[in-house]
This record gives sequence, structure tokens and C-alpha cells, in this order.
Amino acid sequence: MEHRLADRVRALGGPVAVAYSGGADSALVLAAAARVLGPEQVLAVTAVSESLADGELLAARRLADDLGVTHLTPRTHESALPGYRANGPDRCYFCKSEVLDTIAALAHEHGFETVATGTNADDAADPYRPGIRAGRERGIRTPLLDAGLTKAEVRRLSRHWSLPTWNKPATPCLASRVRYGIEVTPYRLARVDRAEAAVRTLLAEAGLQVTDLRVRDLGDRARVEVDPALVSRAAALPALGEVLAAAGFAALPHQVEPFRSGRLNTEP
Repeated sequence: MEHRLADRVRALGGPVAVAYSGGADSALVLAAAARVLGPEQVLAVTAVSESLADGELLAARRLADDLGVTHLTPRTHESALPGYRANGPDRCYFCKSEVLDTIAALAHEHGFETVATGTNADDAADPYRPGIRAGRERGIRTPLLDAGLTKAEVRRLSRHWSLPTWNKPATPCLASRVRYGIEVTPYRLARVDRAEAAVRTLLAEAGLQVTDLRVRDLGDRARVEVDPALVSRAAALPALGEVLAAAGFAALPHQVEPFRSGRLNTEP
């Protein structure tokens, strides 16, 4: 597994810019590139916009610093794209196009002609990944996918290398919390971000350690999704409605249900 990934990184053929979200997948690509090519041959680029959850950038910067890799954080403007704001099932295509175009242009300015992402073998098998098409159209490299690494293998190798992201829960962009067909706006994204942070704090104060947490904006209501074992206890917290209201969901009812990744992809 480790050797397969190293071979795919060498096959990149030289300096590489990594589209680096700070999640487990892109962190492993960044670490592998730094190990195989040397930190000076690697550029980490994290796109910053309203869709990036608060706190993610700081954690990403820490790891890049630990790896000795230069880390750039350009602003992206996907919210200016009608296709992104319309929030159809192809929203991720427009977002990823903006992000990758921005990263590629910045990488070129710094002498890096190759851009790689953390797309893994499981991602490629998921029918709800329009962002992957944007990468293919732009010739973006995918060393994890090329090495055949699944998410489980990404976590296993990350743990072997003592990367702090080895067990980090998936943290997709905040727009993924908004039901398709509801316009994505900076206000909605900020509201979801505030709500998730507040609910996580509330659960921790109640002694409930949550791994996966989402606050979904369903238009007419908010849905809090947590680990299945925590649903009944989270729903029973008297202050849950208060923290959601303070975050911006005051006029909407809420429900608490088990977390399921990609749930909005399969709902009408």
C-alpha cells in the first residue's frame, strides 16, 4: 500500500501542488509527496471561501507546517457562480471547477505545473461525485485513486505515518448541508457553520462525544444528524432548540436523526 502510493507520487514527474482541504485524503497526498519528492518540491493550496467550516484552515496550516511544506490560502468565489448558487445535483462541479482553476493558476505562478487532489478509489465509485468530472477535464492528478487506495486504506496508512488526520471525520463543504434546489448563500452557509459548532459544544458539555455531526438546512426545517447511538440523548437535550435558534434557525422546527453520509443525494 505504502509502496503503491510512493510509486504513483513519483509518477507525477516533479514538483506538485496539492489541492489540500486538510481532510484525511488530501493530507495523505501531501505527506506522501513531501516524503517522496521532498517538502521543497511540494506546494499545499487550500481554497478559502464561505463554504469552508470555521477552524478547518488552522488545522490544515498546522499539518502543512509540520511537514515543512509551503501553504497558500487563496480566496475562491464559487458563490458568484449561478450554477453553484442554484444548488442542483451538479453543484459540486461548479464549486470544484472554481477551486481547481484558482489552485492551478496560483500553482503556475509559483512554478508548479502539476496539481493533485485527494480523490480516492471509493470516491471514484460513488455516483454522486460531479466534482471528479471537473478534475478529469483539467488533467488533475489523483495518486490515491491511481494507487487504488480506499478510504479505509487511507486511514490505515495515515495512522502508520502518525498523521493527525488518520481518524478525522469527513468534513465536506458547508454547501453539502443545504438541500438541493435551495439557493446557497453566504448567510445559509454561515448559519450552518454556527449551528454545527454550537451543537458540538452542547453535546460535549452534556458528556456526549460525537464523531459525525451535520446540521442540514432543509428549507422548512433544520435536521441535526449525529452518531446513531446518540440520537435519543441529543434529542432530549432541552437547550438544543435554543442553540439552533441562536445560530439562525429560530423560525424553523428541528429534528434529530442518525447521521448518514451523502443523505441529501438520495432524498427528493
